[in-house]
Amino acid sequence: MTPANASGSPILEVKDLGVDFWVDGTWYPAAIGMNYDVHPGEVLAIVGESGSGKSSSSMALLGLLPSNARVSGSIKLKGREITTLSDRQLRMVRGRDVAVIFQEPMTALNPVYTVGFQIVEVLRLHMNLSPDGARARAIELLTMVEMPQPEVAFNKYPHQFSGGQRQRAMIAMAISCDPVLLIADEPTTALDVTVQAEILDLMRNLRKRLNSAIVLITHDMGVVADLADKIIVMKDGLIVESAPIQQLFDKPVHPYTRELLAAVPRLGTGKVGVTDALATAEKTHAQPVLSLKDVAIEYPKNGRIPAFRAVDGVSLDIYPGEVVGLVGESGSGKTTIGRAAVGLLPVVEGSLTVNGKDLSEASPKELREIRKQIGIVFQDPGSSLNPRFPIGQCIGEPLYLARVAKGAELDRRVEGLLDQVELPRSFRNRYPHELSGGQRQRVGIARALALSPSLFVADEPTSALDVSVQARFLELLLDLQQQLQFACLFVSHDLAVVDVLVHRIAVMHKGKLVEVGTRDEILRNPKDEYTRSLISAVPIPDPAAQKERRESRMGSRTA
Repeated sequence: MTPANASGSPILEVKDLGVDFWVDGTWYPAAIGMNYDVHPGEVLAIVGESGSGKSSSSMALLGLLPSNARVSGSIKLKGREITTLSDRQLRMVRGRDVAVIFQEPMTALNPVYTVGFQIVEVLRLHMNLSPDGARARAIELLTMVEMPQPEVAFNKYPHQFSGGQRQRAMIAMAISCDPVLLIADEPTTALDVTVQAEILDLMRNLRKRLNSAIVLITHDMGVVADLADKIIVMKDGLIVESAPIQQLFDKPVHPYTRELLAAVPRLGTGKVGVTDALATAEKTHAQPVLSLKDVAIEYPKNGRIPAFRAVDGVSLDIYPGEVVGLVGESGSGKTTIGRAAVGLLPVVEGSLTVNGKDLSEASPKELREIRKQIGIVFQDPGSSLNPRFPIGQCIGEPLYLARVAKGAELDRRVEGLLDQVELPRSFRNRYPHELSGGQRQRVGIARALALSPSLFVADEPTSALDVSVQARFLELLLDLQQQLQFACLFVSHDLAVVDVLVHRIAVMHKGKLVEVGTRDEILRNPKDEYTRSLISAVPIPDPAAQKERRESRMGSRTA
């Protein structure tokens, strides 16, 4: 079935595609006998768990797999077989005809060049533009993807952006040459809901303007419902179901598809007793584990980049056994607060205490002791794991450095942590680059839990997880939190996940706290206009309802 806006011969035809990886003397299949096509103006969504083969099969389309991979079958782009192209011929196809939005922008962007330079490089390689013309086009692209202060952002390096801003820069680069086929590998993973809505509108407009085809790889069923025309469901390298989008959501046939849809978090389904933890803490006069009083955090001047106050006048307490969700747009200061809570960023005004100890007044030795009580999961698992360490060493490092365990006991603890995050024990001997994005995120979660922390800072911990693993992780985190009664600062842009997990919600906007309340107060009866706009932008995992909601939002914007 082809949507009304799709026409002509397929842009992409895949026949009997197979992808295998050579590991420890054995070929392991990642994709088996895949068949599909994508027409002009059509969006094909490929969904499935981490490790199901959806990213590997899509990277095979342009020869972007590592050297230990082999590809079989046929891949045709506009009728041209591309599996037989030379490296030089493939380089001319990449970027110009086909563009890719990668899953982890921090590892995909070059850290030694400014974002502006990298976009200009793509434009000048594939288009006949002068340096000034390419610069103007790059700033225009950064403006299109809602990058704050695009002229300033042009001269920034990737590490100077938040996770969502880096993703926007990656998208700007991908659409720079108006490709006929866009492979979007988790394009909205790091984006807050309002920017996600803008990016989806941008991709929709690109499809309409150029009649481009889009292959969308994602675990976010709300995004699938919003953008896709048809959907492929993958499990263990196989396509288990393929159907038009509305048909699959209404009448899923395969048991795995039904399981996948049932695991999707939805606003309004949270079951946590939202006031229990705070009420208990107040009754027992418990001391907050994390306390911020009028906190201000600044990034100092760096070359041509002026000093920037990322957080201003924030006051917030988190008690033992309480989970507080910190939500807001990318660049609002959420991650900055999380990093300051573990002593990675200094506080320029106010006080920030962990278990009664002010981090700004702690000596290096005291700070090391305080950090043993804190676990943190970073947003980009690819950049937070040491690429030279096997997974077992990455997880066991905190235990070894804290002198908690070594030798056989360390091995036993590492295996137990791998079991907790549902990874095979054999993964302890693999390296981070051999794991999918979701698997790497689970390694980061296991490492954060290693020392049984009293404060758990989770910076977008579920952003790279597919919905079924995400559901299991949230259950795991709830169980662990109830057993250990640690306080949790849960930084997220996914309000449906926040609804499932947290007791209270704090809403950030442009470095300030605009609203704090129980989960029900914020999500069901928001007082601030910005909070209402956040909630209205959340995609619904139902194609018909989401289309109606999108048209209503665009209609009100036009009015």
